[in-house]
Amino acid sequence: MPSVRPRTLLVVAGAALVTRRALRRRIRRSPLWPMPALERPVSGRPRSRALALLVTAHEEIAEGVVRLRLEGHDLPRWQPGAHLELVLPSGLVRQYSLCGDPEDTSSYTVATRLVPDGRGGSREVHEQVREGMEIEVRGPRNRFPLAGADSYVFVAGGIGITPILPMLRALPEGAGWRLLYCGRSRASMPFLEEVEKLGARDGGDRVTVVAEDEDGRPDLDAFLTRVPAETAVYCCGPEGLMAAVEERVPSVHTERFTPRAAGGGAFEVELRRSGRTVTVPADTSVLAAVRAELPGTAYSCEQGWCGTCQQRVLEGEVDHRDELLTDGERADSLLICVSRARSDRLVLDM
Repeated sequence: MPSVRPRTLLVVAGAALVTRRALRRRIRRSPLWPMPALERPVSGRPRSRALALLVTAHEEIAEGVVRLRLEGHDLPRWQPGAHLELVLPSGLVRQYSLCGDPEDTSSYTVATRLVPDGRGGSREVHEQVREGMEIEVRGPRNRFPLAGADSYVFVAGGIGITPILPMLRALPEGAGWRLLYCGRSRASMPFLEEVEKLGARDGGDRVTVVAEDEDGRPDLDAFLTRVPAETAVYCCGPEGLMAAVEERVPSVHTERFTPRAAGGGAFEVELRRSGRTVTVPADTSVLAAVRAELPGTAYSCEQGWCGTCQQRVLEGEVDHRDELLTDGERADSLLICVSRARSDRLVLDM
């Protein structure tokens, strides 16, 4: 074979290095390359830039509730109702409402309640996140914004007060508002003292506190009776509370961090490359059904935010329930942690 000149080898190696670097930059801009990266997705949410913040406070502020202070520099401002995505030490991704000062560009404040039988995120925040630790966050993002209105009604259950508290602080002077704040006990209700002070401003009596160990369950019918049509109603808390408020006020603004991955009927999912077919019951997510057959299937947030569980769709009609994918991406893929089928059968490239 003819010998290859050293200069030729250098040229080929240099070209390969330039090409590899260009590909890396392209893939960073669009993780699903060669699909196009949209600067402004037609649907779904833009992918947020990650920030590394220092945990400077980790304190219990109510029974079972921990508040975190995360410090950085020149942090993006946010509006009441916004939340952060925290990437926990294990890699789990969880969302928490911001409850500090939107104008503070040096720190973010979030709070979380320990859920012993939950999916592990709250326990990790309570037991493994510590002061002095650096933690990755994404956001802020807001899908629960405070709309302009003549008057407001708020319903908060337990830790659901966190997105509502900044709203109360931000209400213009003279705005009419009422809040129903309920929880298991007064000791378990975070920010209760501040909430009551806000309700007593200007001699008002805007806050109704219902502690179930003292008062029983809240009377939603009485609180929500005769709410004017132009009043903006906001609710955040346990699923049962939000569903009950939605029954009474269909136009209510709500925020859920637990996805509605169930419901809508059972269907089948064929895993084409694995040669298996699984049934997804109405009360089970696609992710759970698939992991029963393929335990190594990657996932993280289980809420349709991070994209770890994204899979290619070969056949079938998808009921997209995520907050991430663009219309282009939804044409042939889905997030199996939250999305379901509109057809009787889906075929995935798994």
